[in-house]
Amino acid sequence: MGLEFFQNSPQARAIFELADKICANGLTKVMFEGPEEKLTSTAYCQPAILTMSVAALKAFEVHPKYKDFSVKFTAGLSLGEYSALTAAGVLNFADTLRLVQKRAAFMEESAKEYQGAMAAVIGFDKDKLVEICRQTGAQIANYNSHEQIVITGLKIKVDAAIELIKSAGGQKIIPLAVGGGFHSSLMSSAVLKFMASLNETAINPSIIPVLSNVTAQPHGDAQQIRLNLSKQITDSVQWVKCVEYISSQGITNFIEIGPGKVLKGLIRRINPAISVSNVEKPEDIEALVFS
Repeated sequence: MGLEFFQNSPQARAIFELADKICANGLTKVMFEGPEEKLTSTAYCQPAILTMSVAALKAFEVHPKYKDFSVKFTAGLSLGEYSALTAAGVLNFADTLRLVQKRAAFMEESAKEYQGAMAAVIGFDKDKLVEICRQTGAQIANYNSHEQIVITGLKIKVDAAIELIKSAGGQKIIPLAVGGGFHSSLMSSAVLKFMASLNETAINPSIIPVLSNVTAQPHGDAQQIRLNLSKQITDSVQWVKCVEYISSQGITNFIEIGPGKVLKGLIRRINPAISVSNVEKPEDIEALVFS
């Protein structure tokens, strides 16, 4: 994960090396060599995704082909919002990485307090799903696309919601292999701890607008950013509305930067007219084509 950027881009390598100093747990060795079960653990997963995303961004930014490239908005889904804030210069990478480490730790602590669960519901009516959550006490974690919504909360309540969804004709429900009911009220104990960390972190004025997962609008001042990031831990991620807001501003070209192509698929489902490219390897940068 990220090895090719480390080998081919001095700018990306600097990010990996800084991440190793901050995390002090052999992060890049695990990213480059595994094992996968260690990489997906709490201590490594979120810092790894952030580091890979920012390293890929730094390689992209210095490519001669894009020296006059104009970025109108940045956005990210859940953890990805931190990469988006870093890309826009609102947070520096070192501070962001420290925040992400604390966020992961606080969320893990909250997850241990309750038996939480999450499940992706695909192809089911949104209004019916919201009503089922109201009836069972389950909550909406993510509005990923018009067809894909993730539910969250206490396992007993998520299980009850799944049964009602099935009874109402829902056919595609995928339990997620996660350690808790994230983006739900079960994470409330993490919010105050994380807000203290946010208050200690320097936040710069935003030159490029960054979309908030909570409001689906550009973040405001520094205190509003802190509030939105703390609320993101317990609130629903409004990814559909984020994409719709950006496209409503006349933006037709999106680039997903970082590991995987999940957002590329979601964005295309939200609005098939949008052109979406992705950068997860150095060769992807040269191959980018815009409409």
